[in-house]
This record gives sequence, C-alpha cells and structure tokens, in this order.
Amino acid sequence: QVRLVESEGGSVQAGGSLTLSCANALSTTKTYYMGWFRQAPGKEREYVALYLGASGTQYADSVKGRFNISQDNTKRTAYLQMNNLQPEDTAMYFCATDHNPSLLFAVATGRAPPDTLAAWGRGSQVTVSS
Repeated sequence: QVRLVESEGGSVQAGGSLTLSCANALSTTKTYYMGWFRQAPGKEREYVALYLGASGTQYADSVKGRFNISQDNTKRTAYLQMNNLQPEDTAMYFCATDHNPSLLFAVATGRAPPDTLAAWGRGSQVTVSS
C-alpha cells in the first residue's frame, strides 16, 4: 500500500533554499503520516521533521525556524521546505511513513526501530557549500 518516491536533492550555497518532496506512489484508503530523517557521512541517522496530522508537526532543534514540513493528502505527498541551509545540513535525506503517527514519533525519538515503519524512501542527497 505504500511506495515512497522522493524528489532529487540538490546542491546549494549556504543561505540558500531547497524543497524536497516525497510521494506515495500507490493508492490507499489509509492516511499516512510522513517524516524526514537525514544521515551525514560518519554520523547516525537523525530525525529532521515529522508531520503528525492533528498532533501537529515536530522539528529537530537544529532545523527549527528554518525547515517546514507539510503534507497534501489529496496528492499523497509531503514536502520539506528548507531555508537558510548551512553546510552542517549536508546529508542524505530520507522520508519515511506510517499510518500510525505515534509510531512515526516513536521511531524519531529512538523508542522504536526504524524498520517498524511502513516504508522508507531511497534518499535524496542535499549538499550545502560554504
């Protein structure tokens, strides 16, 4: 019921902006909630932003005020708008989804294994140069 297709990433200079998208390519009657995670070389994967529906959105402290996550359920697509990008934002960005927003939050906070989510995207490389 879920197959995530991510947009291509990109390369920008510090201070620039980039928007990633993540779409569920399969039709489904369930509502899925999406989040973004990222992994930089030599570092562990970390959560970036979550769209939790009625529970709102969550952001990692490192991106608060700069990134914005939104979701269009009619298009089964989530967006991550990234502003004022910095070199430390350079990473592979992965979207992930589940129909249970609590599980998505649990994975983001390390209380549940990543593979418990319904699906992960293949990743989009974001490179920010100084």
